[in-house]
Order: sequence, then C-alpha cells, then structure tokens
Amino acid sequence: MPHLLVTGASGFLGGRTAAHFAGVPDFLVRATSRSTKKAGVLTQLGCEFVPGDLTDANFVSTLVAGIDIIVHCAALSSPYGIKSAFESANIIATETLLQAARNAGVSKFIFISTPTIYVDLTSKFNVKESDPLPRKPVNRYAETKLLAEQIVLSNNTQAIQTLALRPRAIIGAEDTVIFPRVLNAYEKGKLKIVGRGDNLCDLTCVRNVIEAIQCAIHAPDHAFGEAYNITNGEPVNFWEMLNYALESLGYDRVTKKVPKGLAIRVAGLVESYYKLFLPHNEPTLTAYGIAVLADHFTMDITKAKRLLNYKPVMTTKEGIDEFIAWHKIQ
Repeated sequence: MPHLLVTGASGFLGGRTAAHFAGVPDFLVRATSRSTKKAGVLTQLGCEFVPGDLTDANFVSTLVAGIDIIVHCAALSSPYGIKSAFESANIIATETLLQAARNAGVSKFIFISTPTIYVDLTSKFNVKESDPLPRKPVNRYAETKLLAEQIVLSNNTQAIQTLALRPRAIIGAEDTVIFPRVLNAYEKGKLKIVGRGDNLCDLTCVRNVIEAIQCAIHAPDHAFGEAYNITNGEPVNFWEMLNYALESLGYDRVTKKVPKGLAIRVAGLVESYYKLFLPHNEPTLTAYGIAVLADHFTMDITKAKRLLNYKPVMTTKEGIDEFIAWHKIQ
C-alpha cells in the first residue's frame, strides 16, 4: 500500500488533496504543514499529520521516512512579498524535500507548479508548455516557482520520477485565494470591470487538480520529467463567471468599468508606494492583479490528456457552485 506525503496540507489544494487520498483505500496519507489549523480535521479523516518546516533538513529527513510518493503543494503563493521569503518557501524548501526524498528512496515526486510563469501582462490564448516564457517573470512568486520546477524536473531519474503540474486559477470549496480576494474587494467597493469585460480565461476546479495528481501517480515512465498544464478544459468569460458567483451569493452584479491602461498606471504607483513604505505588506492593487482581471488567458491541456490520460471530472460551473455552497455555511 503506497504511503503518500502531501505538503502544504493546511492550505486549499494541499488540504483537499490530503483529504481526498485519505478516503482512497489504496493509500496511507501523511500530511504536513507549518500551520496546524487543519490538523484535527485531517487526522479525523485518517491522515497522519506531522507539522514542521520544510526548510529544516533534519525535520524533512524524518518526515519522508517510509514515504513512496510526494505531492508537493506547499508554497508561498502571494503576488507580492519579500524576495528572501519566496526563495525560502519555494526554492529552499523544494530542494530540501527533494534531497531527503532521494535519500529515503521515494519513488515519485509530483510538484505543483504554476502557470503564472507564462504571464507577461498581455493576453494569451491556448498557451502550450513548450511556448517561450517571458524574459522577466511577472513577480517573485513566478520567478521562484519556475526555478523550483526546473530543479524538480532536472532530478528526474529511474530512482525517483518527477513531474510538474501547472493548474490555472484553482476554485472550489475551501478556496482561500481567488473568490475570497474578489469578495473582499467587492465588499470594499473596489471591484470594477477592468477593460472591456469580455476576457476569456481558464479556471481549474480543485477536484480536477486532484484528478491530475491521481493521473500523475499512475502515469507511464515516459510521462515523467515533464511539466503539464491543467485546467477545466473549457474557457469561460471571466466577468460573466464572476457575476454569476456574486449573484448566487446575493450580491449585485459588477457593471462599472475602468480602462486597463489607467488601472495599470495606478497599480504601478501603488506598488511603488508599498515597496518604499510598506515592504512587508501586500499592495491593494498590483499589475499582476490587473492582468488577471483584464487579459484573456487560456491554456492548452493536450499534453496532459495525451501523456497523463487526464480528463476533467468537474465543470467550471460545478466548481463555482461548490465554493458557493461551502461559503454560505462558513
């Protein structure tokens, strides 16, 4: 019976992943995170919860003992922050975990990467894994996640097989990132349609990411050493989707618009102010955030379908409805 380690288990994806595999009879699940906020819930579901710091080599060496497969979800995923914090959480932690995994005889290492590495503040359609990346990463999160991904993939061997998944904009029950940020901006009266409001985007239900992880675990040998785009496979109008969610939660639709160019200029001023006076705080507006709200962004998942046999099992609407039902009882 494979022993699975899930990192970042107090986060959205890590928590849902650990909970899912705890319910699969063929797996034993060990979950880890620096935070213990989900320890009780995951323990009740049958996980072994071991809190700790992934940059601590001694802790990690003990953590991976007896593990067969690692799903590395832990990351600092903020669009803004101190460079050293991103390097520690996204690069050093990954290197430490990977080294310990090699020493412990772990057979598979699945790294959760990000399509933020593709972002350059312009619209993109059907982005493939082989497409050229921007000359300069859009933020420190993208920069450090790309470096970590490269480290993971370069260590793919017969002894430890590695691959990376790049899920786009994860949604669903327990989401702590996308819809909560949107709702916070809405409630503060700061949410406006940026640009024309017709931008298409890909989203990914958390259940579909878990499906991709399951496919990766069972993937053939030739599928390893590669990175894969993961989405729901059905681009949607961003603002139509957002307004559907708002109306389902009892809010009015967003109708006011602001030109993208103006929003980008304001975001630049806000980011400059925070760099000078509030370097440890996340700006209320960033250029990356504007790109998410205004630009078309769709991804090609042909490679994942072909090599991993990945097939989405939940639609975008089902993912939004899942979040809405969960949010209403919080």
